[in-house]
Amino acid sequence: MSRVFNFSAGPAAIPQPVLERARAELLDWNGTGASVMELSHRGKDFIALAAQAEADLRELMAIPANYRVLFLQGGATLQFPLVPMNFARAGQRADYVVTGHWGEKAVREAAPYADVHVAASSKDDHYLKLPPRECWDLSPSSAYVHYTPNETIHGVEFHDVPDVGDVPLVADMSSSILSGPVDVSRFAMIYAGAQKNIGPSGLVVAIIRDDMLSRATQPMAKIFSYAEHAANDSMLNTPNTWGWYLAGLTFGWLKEQGGLAAIDAINQRKASTLYAAIDGSGGYYQCPVEPGARSRMNVPFTLHDPSLDAAFLAESLDAGLLALKGHKAVGGMRASLYNAVTLDAVQTLVAFMSDFARRHG
Repeated sequence: MSRVFNFSAGPAAIPQPVLERARAELLDWNGTGASVMELSHRGKDFIALAAQAEADLRELMAIPANYRVLFLQGGATLQFPLVPMNFARAGQRADYVVTGHWGEKAVREAAPYADVHVAASSKDDHYLKLPPRECWDLSPSSAYVHYTPNETIHGVEFHDVPDVGDVPLVADMSSSILSGPVDVSRFAMIYAGAQKNIGPSGLVVAIIRDDMLSRATQPMAKIFSYAEHAANDSMLNTPNTWGWYLAGLTFGWLKEQGGLAAIDAINQRKASTLYAAIDGSGGYYQCPVEPGARSRMNVPFTLHDPSLDAAFLAESLDAGLLALKGHKAVGGMRASLYNAVTLDAVQTLVAFMSDFARRHG
């Protein structure tokens, strides 16, 4: 079977060279005669793998020395309650900026553990734009400010880092991490589910400033404590060794591409190619998101006639274009353009869209 062009929002495409290497090493990793999944996470071989993966991620993101890098489980969703449990006193205010589905979910999951305050929201605008900065209601005494730089479902993205003063800034970067350079020093914590730009589902990467780990936390089991995970080098319990291994291969692949500045240039070109096709279609296709808030990673769009949706999805799949159906919350179509999605894939999609419009009128 030939490979398709995969536009899935997550689990998403993984770079083909990474998959090919994993396939080659599946039965005999690193000369051990066994799969990496079959070896002890306490053994010297896996510990060396883990150290190299962290070193490569630190190099890619220029992570300062006063930050810990954790490879955890539970995905980003588990971090929604863990953030207030670890960083807020019981009843302490925490500010949330909500720009879509995942911001909403972060608020709901954090509510039992902090005085969650929605400091800004674009819900009234159907999450098609970003809330104006001058309207953000932030408190200097808040435990932290949480936001989602890129909303996967609604396709909105912050193109800079918001200034929140001295309050620690926490970001769910699940769908934008490693898509371009970011100044890690602006954040108290960055976390990201792996299944979009890092590797397979079941792994989450957390980057946490040292001072946050010394905060007085709420009562919790050790397994929920970031400080405990840091003290045990992400091996407080048996980690997702397969996910960690594939993440490390992805970090190495990114370095081979020239790093995050190089991948950012490619991502910008992919996004501009698709948006130009949508905006230049004479209304046949439309992207509802305000241009200044459009995501590079997740591009939602609609057809001028919704009755054509089924035909578009069926024909696109036949053309080798996978997972273009939009999320049920917004409908229409969505093309996710993560790092592993090539420019060739986007150009093929654009050609299909043009041909579909010509044939269906």
